[in-house]
Amino acid sequence: MRYKLLNNSEIDEVLRLLKKEYPNPKCGLDYNTPFELLVSLILAAQCTDIRVNKVRPILTNKYPNPKDISKLSYNDVYNIVKSCSFPNNKARHIVNASKMLVEKYDSKVPSSMEELIKIPGIGRKSANIILSDALNTPVGIAVDTHVTRLSQKIGFTNSKDVIIIEKDLMKKIPKALWPSINHILVEHGKNVCIARRPKCNDCVINRYCREYKKRGSV
Repeated sequence: MRYKLLNNSEIDEVLRLLKKEYPNPKCGLDYNTPFELLVSLILAAQCTDIRVNKVRPILTNKYPNPKDISKLSYNDVYNIVKSCSFPNNKARHIVNASKMLVEKYDSKVPSSMEELIKIPGIGRKSANIILSDALNTPVGIAVDTHVTRLSQKIGFTNSKDVIIIEKDLMKKIPKALWPSINHILVEHGKNVCIARRPKCNDCVINRYCREYKKRGSV
């Protein structure tokens, strides 16, 4: 369903209300280093943050850097991360990513989008989170399932393509908010704008939400 998109003044007010509602947005994944965040993001695909936050420290506390993990077999890593979804693929990604970091980047997480998306298990969404949260060099906006869904419902975009959604958001959202808008929308999507049972009457931006209006609720 296509909606009439928010105008500039509506965007400003929606962002103001969301920032007020979520004053301290942060990544749901625990980490202390860029490498820990990278590993967590690989594990996070179709897996809850709660589960990842339990599993990732078991791996990185014992093998804290890429060099340590690069020496492990896939099965070694699998045995640690097997409670996460798709553990075979994730174990391979983690070992291969660690090997690449050792061989090409002196065991450091690279600080460019172009290099990050070459790493096994890391796509543009994950790269944006690493750049914004761990390296403080945002170049875009991380678009995950929550951001995709809410961006369409609220009226930021009518596209279903994550690349186009990111471009639409970057045009409409001040760069200072790029690092936090993903976390704000994720929190709103988890707590209020829940996919199958949205709490529309509790939503601070319901009077601007295009889907809410389309249903004739206001």
